[in-house]
Amino acid sequence: MLKPAFNPEPPFAHGQAPRTAVLLCNLGTPDAPTAAAVRRYLAEFLGDHRVVEIPRLVWMAILHGIILRVRPAKSAAKYATIWTEQGSPLKVWTDQQAQALQALFNANGHAVSVRYAMRYGNPSIASQLDALKSEGFTRVLVLPAYPQYSGTTTASVLDAVYHWGLRSRVLPEFRFINHYHDHPAYIQALAQRVREHWAKHGQAERLVMSFHGVPERTLHLGDPYHCECYKTARLLGEALGLSKDQYMVTFQSRFGKAKWLEPYTEPTLIALAQQGVKRVDLICPGFTSDCLETLEEISQEAQEAYLHAGGDVFHYIPCLNDSAAWVQGMYELSLTHMGGWPTHMPDAALLATSRREALALGAEN
Repeated sequence: MLKPAFNPEPPFAHGQAPRTAVLLCNLGTPDAPTAAAVRRYLAEFLGDHRVVEIPRLVWMAILHGIILRVRPAKSAAKYATIWTEQGSPLKVWTDQQAQALQALFNANGHAVSVRYAMRYGNPSIASQLDALKSEGFTRVLVLPAYPQYSGTTTASVLDAVYHWGLRSRVLPEFRFINHYHDHPAYIQALAQRVREHWAKHGQAERLVMSFHGVPERTLHLGDPYHCECYKTARLLGEALGLSKDQYMVTFQSRFGKAKWLEPYTEPTLIALAQQGVKRVDLICPGFTSDCLETLEEISQEAQEAYLHAGGDVFHYIPCLNDSAAWVQGMYELSLTHMGGWPTHMPDAALLATSRREALALGAEN
């Protein structure tokens, strides 16, 4: 049996103070809206056995023989429609979330460092864990950007952490946040997002809550994702004071010919338009950062389908992104799961941080 090849360990100083970090992990994105970059990204993403559970030899033949020859160019064209000067929206928002969470920890006197990583693409989970370890961090809280647990997403993040651990002799102490689909701070952040939209645009006849789809067989195999999506929807509906006929749950981003969780988002929107529902608001509670699936699939394609079918007004409500309520929610989640870990800065360290922030503020002004 082969033993893992351990990486050279950074110098260890006996008696060094423990250091704590939060690693915010999102799905990932290509490095650029080009066919070559998308091909590299899809090869990693769709090559994950957690994402596609077809027997590996069969799936690899399909992936490399067909999909990676055809899909990258089409996907790159879609990415190009949402790409920003700063890069991929998902990466930009995840970075801003990490920065905002870091600022909140600092403001409350916590000696916690916040980094972000991508399960697929850059910066990778392994590279960020390497950096944290080399800097002397001894405790790491892993915060996936997925409110609802699924083996296809959350478990894959844990796989990446475990795989990194196989080649490291001295491991940090890890804690993982598996899900927060019903956490009050998350639900209230979603509700505030919707209320802000209604205050500006008025309330539509129907609020559609669209979650990312997964194959239906995952539900029968015991994955809790389907149930957690519906619980999030129920709690959000209650927070907004909606009756059950004022909102509905759908699932988007179906891939392949297998049956996925239903009802599907776009056919549902078309049916609503044909039934005479003239105004629809749509929010994607399962995405904490706007990305291709929200900005292109929903705000562009799904909107066009709804309007073409006879609907009058379609509003996409943006993801939580770096909203103050969601940053506060991540902060509360992190503190809860770091319970027992000393995180408060010593007075001298807190003073030094305040001085650095004051100097930085002065330089900006």
